[in-house]
Amino acid sequence: MARTIIRNGSIVSLDPDIGELEEADVLIEDGEIIEVGHGLSASNAEVIDASNHIVLPGFVDSHIHLWQTQVRGIAGDWSLMGDYFDDMLGNIAGLYQPEDMYLRNLFGALEKLHTGTTTALDWSHAINTPEHAERAVDGLKDAGLRTLYAYGPPGNDAETWWFESTESHPEEHVRQLRDEKIADDDLLNLGLALRGPDFTTEEVARADIELARDLGVVATIHMGAALWPSSVYGEDYQGFGAITDMLGPDVNVAHANHFSQEDIDHAVEQGVFFSATPEVEMQMGHGIPVTGKVLEAGSRPTWGVDVCSNISGDMGSQMRIGLQVQRMFDNQEILEGDQEVTEVSLTCRDALESATIEGARALGMEDEIGSLTPGKRADIIMIRTDDFMTAPCHSPIQTVVFQSDPSHIDTVLVDGEPVKRDGELLNPIVEEEFDRFVESGCRLIDEAGLDL
Repeated sequence: MARTIIRNGSIVSLDPDIGELEEADVLIEDGEIIEVGHGLSASNAEVIDASNHIVLPGFVDSHIHLWQTQVRGIAGDWSLMGDYFDDMLGNIAGLYQPEDMYLRNLFGALEKLHTGTTTALDWSHAINTPEHAERAVDGLKDAGLRTLYAYGPPGNDAETWWFESTESHPEEHVRQLRDEKIADDDLLNLGLALRGPDFTTEEVARADIELARDLGVVATIHMGAALWPSSVYGEDYQGFGAITDMLGPDVNVAHANHFSQEDIDHAVEQGVFFSATPEVEMQMGHGIPVTGKVLEAGSRPTWGVDVCSNISGDMGSQMRIGLQVQRMFDNQEILEGDQEVTEVSLTCRDALESATIEGARALGMEDEIGSLTPGKRADIIMIRTDDFMTAPCHSPIQTVVFQSDPSHIDTVLVDGEPVKRDGELLNPIVEEEFDRFVESGCRLIDEAGLDL
């Protein structure tokens, strides 16, 4: 039996029954959290010294397109409708080969681990052949990231798969990938990355959700971001349109910037989860993040990075930006009522919970991850508090949200196994595959003919 004790840390459990503990321990056996408390002991246990560290659950990214990892830094000045659809989905996506998919998920997942994200929903929509999906999953396996792999449509035929598409999700390929690559892997779960009624006919939108339900997996859907021509917005606004009666807790909606409060209320009543990606949405013209409407409806948003071709994979940035943007809107409403702002709305704890336990709920994994709770898997990060940028640590949660960055994430465990120690990733594949990763990205940009 493999045992580990994380000792003498400042524990931020995000479990309401455990709370926050100073100079406390976490006992792990075979990848499971057994106990959180003071003075724990176990024979033959590896000891990880957490003195001068905050110990907390790993971050959960509820919406990211990892396939864009090796074309980082090209979309920082792009808008959604002016550039992204034409240059990324209409050009670069079709150039990906299976080995590109392997390298993008490998290094995208390694970036997530390095920056403290231990679980991510990978919205994978450049699946040009079944082999593309197989190699993408191989990359996740080799990196060691806990992932909900959301199988999306191909990226080499936009006319067929986007904008009033009559083509249903590739069921045969999805089932094959599940059975051969995912079913027996403890760190991988299957999801479906669906286009929804903004991009398909009503019949296809409904059939795709029915497929997800038949498979028993999360259906994650882009909806309500910007006013693209085929969307359900404009003069004939229909809210959730054809899938209104199909909503449920197994549906995760990304963006939803243009939904009305009534639509959000209805969705929350049905148990739908919403993923806001504030940094990308602010840049690319999606609209105001859905955070405020979800809170008004009595639910909690989750955070995601979204498009890593223009921003970093660091979830800490999404926490800060998402929190401060919503505070700005809440403050402005008070000021416009000729009143002074005397307290902030959302708290740092709210932001951290959206990046951990709320993300776990959105992915259907709240019984496995998202808090330091006995019985859950040991997906844990440790943040240094003895650095000149983090010391002195008066409030561990505020230090995590506002004072730390990836350089302070000293240790990362996934399923109880260290994947980062002393600030360095332990996986030797980083150096082994780095040159191929860089070459892949350069080749894709060259073949796309982009003038950067």
